[in-house]
Amino acid sequence: MKGWMGKIRAFCLLGLTAFVLSACGKENLTALDPKGYGADQSFNLIILTTIVMLFVLAVVMVVYTIVLIRYRKKKGQKDYIPKQVEGNKTLETVWTVIPIILLLIIAVPTITATFDLADESAASDSLNVQVTGNQYWWHFNYEGQEIQTSQDLYIPVGEKVYLNMKSSDVIHSFWVPAISGKMDVNPENENTMYIEAHEEGVYWGKCAEFCGPSHSLMDFKVVAVSQDEFDQWAQDMQNVDPEAEPEDAVAQEGQSLFQEKNCMSCHAIGSSPAQIGPNLTDFGNRSKLAGVEDLTKENLVQWITDPESIKPGNKMTGNYPEVSDDEAGKIAEYLLQLKPTDITPESAQ
Repeated sequence: MKGWMGKIRAFCLLGLTAFVLSACGKENLTALDPKGYGADQSFNLIILTTIVMLFVLAVVMVVYTIVLIRYRKKKGQKDYIPKQVEGNKTLETVWTVIPIILLLIIAVPTITATFDLADESAASDSLNVQVTGNQYWWHFNYEGQEIQTSQDLYIPVGEKVYLNMKSSDVIHSFWVPAISGKMDVNPENENTMYIEAHEEGVYWGKCAEFCGPSHSLMDFKVVAVSQDEFDQWAQDMQNVDPEAEPEDAVAQEGQSLFQEKNCMSCHAIGSSPAQIGPNLTDFGNRSKLAGVEDLTKENLVQWITDPESIKPGNKMTGNYPEVSDDEAGKIAEYLLQLKPTDITPESAQ
């Protein structure tokens, strides 16, 4: 009895833990609270398939219960062999036709949604962004806009934005669960999808394809703003002067060190297409460092001196001259003042 009670307690504890953890998550990082057209389609399919699966479960449990009660072993039936029945055409027809109907109920809306989300007929009249997946960050090139940025993708709310995606190394997967489904990002062929946000806000994105030791840290954000704010953001980004000198003396030293330490060979400021490393045009406007750490001077100094401690396997480690803490602090001051616009993730929230 004691053993059974222990098992029951363990089962109840496991169930309670699973129930509590089911509520854990990040804001705007869930497919169950859709805020975009693609997410709406996905959510509707989730509800449909759940209803179908619950129907199947209910039918199976009812049949199982009936069989368990009606055909259980009775008194005096120790050596009783029930009548053997086979070849019931009615039953065989039922359990063949019903699954086919259930599959069609799921398949037709799924195929319809797939073709709908793959429709590129409005691409020429919409905003197009070239998306490049890299280990372990994302680059965004706004086609025809002369805007290059990384990690934060700004889009106008209520408008279709077409993403033409390709990888520079291994296979990645672009996923912003609150506003869209997933799309693989391959090194050899370009895949296209469109996203559309219903509400202004900041939506978290993840790489959904294992791509190396820092795969789980390959985060990014989609920042949805009003059309007027997007136009202002685009204008501010287009007017950036990469050679502009900071007003602060320490930041000026940091700018010089940024060039001396060969940072410019990988990172670009402005509309330069160079993308060996993330574009830093609006670096000071971001809320996250490397997509995962809070953007503070302390964290930035740690990233500059030892990026491996934050993102293992990144391509920055060992590819630039040694930088002291003092030099890293000055470079950090320079990078943190790169704020070309007042349109930021914080203002969008």
